[in-house]
Amino acid sequence: MADDSTNTSLAAPKDSRQTFPPANDPGKTSKTVLDPPERISEVLFGLIMVLTFTCSFSVAGANRGEVRNMLLGALGCNFAWGIIDGFFYLMSCLSERGHNLATLRALRETAEPKQVQRIFADALPAPIVAVMREKEFEALRLRLNQLPEPPAETRLTRDDWQGAFGVMLLVVLSTFPPTVPFIFLGNLRLALRISNGVAIVLLFLLGHAYGRYAGQRPWRWAVSMVVLGSAMVGLTIGLGG
Repeated sequence: MADDSTNTSLAAPKDSRQTFPPANDPGKTSKTVLDPPERISEVLFGLIMVLTFTCSFSVAGANRGEVRNMLLGALGCNFAWGIIDGFFYLMSCLSERGHNLATLRALRETAEPKQVQRIFADALPAPIVAVMREKEFEALRLRLNQLPEPPAETRLTRDDWQGAFGVMLLVVLSTFPPTVPFIFLGNLRLALRISNGVAIVLLFLLGHAYGRYAGQRPWRWAVSMVVLGSAMVGLTIGLGG
C-alpha cells in the first residue's frame, strides 16, 4: 500500500509547481537569478581585484593624481571583468538550459528502465536517485512526456540578462568599499590602513555568509576566507597582477 501511495503522489501531486523542467518552459534552467553562492563569489572576485590595486599602491610620496589613477584603474578593471563575468553567466545559462532540453529529449525517446534510471541519475542528486524505485522513475518519465514539446533551440530570457547585469553590478560595486577612504581622506597612510581594515571585514562577512549557506561552521569559513583572500591578493600581486 505504501508503494501505491508513493506512486499515486508522483502521478498526481497536489503542488503543481515543477523545477525540472517547468511546465511552461521545458528548457528553462532551475537556477534563480544570482543565488547566494554566486553573489558571494562575484563580490569576492571584485574585492580581490581591487585589493591588488590598493595593496600594491605605495603611499610614500604619492600625490592626489596618483591616487586618482589608482582608483580609476581599479574601477576600470572591475568594470571590464564585470562585463566578462556577465558574458560567462549567459554562457552558463545557455549551457544548463541546453543540457535540460537534451535530458528531456532523451527521456522522451526511450522507455527502457535501465536507460531511464541512468538519465535520471545524471540529472538528479545522488541521494534522491538512491531511494527511488523503478516504478517511480517510470512515473516521472511519463509526467515529463506530458509536458509541451520543447523548443528546437535554447534562447536567453529576460531573467538571464538581469542575472548578467547583476553579475557586472556586483563586481563593479565591490570596488568602492576599499577605495572610499582614499577619496575622502588626505592622509594616504591612514586611508590605506582603513582600506585594508574594510577589506578584512568584508572577507570575514563573505566567509561567514558562505558558511551559513553551506550548512558549515560560519566562523571557521569567515576566518578561512580572510586567510585565503589575503593569500590570493598576495599571490596576484607577486605574479604581477
